[in-house]
Amino acid sequence: MTDIDHATLSRRALLGTGGALLAAPVLPIPALAQAPWPNRPIRLVVPFGPGGSTDVLARLLTEQMAPRLGQPFVLENRPGAGATLGTGVVADAAPDGYTVLLSAISAFSVGSTLYRGRITWDPVRSFAHVGMIQSGYYALMANNAAPFANPGELAAAARARPGIAYATSGVGSLPHLFMLRYCQAANIEMQHIPYRGGAQAVNDVVAGVVPVTLDGIASSVGLMRNGQIKGIGITGPTRQPLFPDMPTFVEHGFPGLVAEGWAGMAMPAATPRPVQERFAAVLKEVLALPQIVERYRQLAIDPGTRFGAEAQAFVAQEVETWRPLVIASGATVD
Repeated sequence: MTDIDHATLSRRALLGTGGALLAAPVLPIPALAQAPWPNRPIRLVVPFGPGGSTDVLARLLTEQMAPRLGQPFVLENRPGAGATLGTGVVADAAPDGYTVLLSAISAFSVGSTLYRGRITWDPVRSFAHVGMIQSGYYALMANNAAPFANPGELAAAARARPGIAYATSGVGSLPHLFMLRYCQAANIEMQHIPYRGGAQAVNDVVAGVVPVTLDGIASSVGLMRNGQIKGIGITGPTRQPLFPDMPTFVEHGFPGLVAEGWAGMAMPAATPRPVQERFAAVLKEVLALPQIVERYRQLAIDPGTRFGAEAQAFVAQEVETWRPLVIASGATVD
């Protein structure tokens, strides 16, 4: 065989080998590029200022979730616009499981309607609602020197002196909407003082800057127990066992004024399902811990019981339930 024949044969062998290589299926790279989740800290965005009821719960739960997930949580308070600003931050985040939202009724049930046209996210389609963390009621609280001790007396005082101020965690929050409904039902005029979080609003009522506030009961249990502020109304259908002397709006002539608040945890909608499921499983485990159940009891709230598809359906139902009430209230953000 000549040198030319050898060269031709070598080229044919090489081409044959190359063709076989090209024809071979491309196998996936072993999980080198897909490190197990989570492998770095998780950002939890709280759409309220620090110290409020949802912020308290966020810190309580992530303290227990972090060791179970093997990564710390970094809490980021992003208040404003009825909790819709912080909510929008998470809607726009990468769906990789490293940005989580402390979801709240204020943003999803109220803010999504009140701020329609100003937000780019959808309360259902933009998020994976992985689990609910709590349900509870709101407390109407007054400065200790205020001359009223229940919703009926406050209404009478406002009729005699229109313009009594009340503080809430912000325009478009559920406390704001509830107080608008209260004023309509009582046929009174009050002045709304919006804050960038419930904690600051409560502190200013304690100090006497504003006479009244409505906020989630969890953040003010200690203040009421210590006598630093007085609870004059609860938005539940019946009295709260932890505060049996606090009357309801119902028993003071406002039968339609019942409002239950809720909060949950959500991720961007496209977050991989296995990540959602693991997060939900850890959240469910933590909510069942005896020390967490007892802490919730002390805060006068109930642990969340809906996860995954059930949580998603619950939020969708809440949005539809509150939308007509928000529109009928006449509330605006201007």
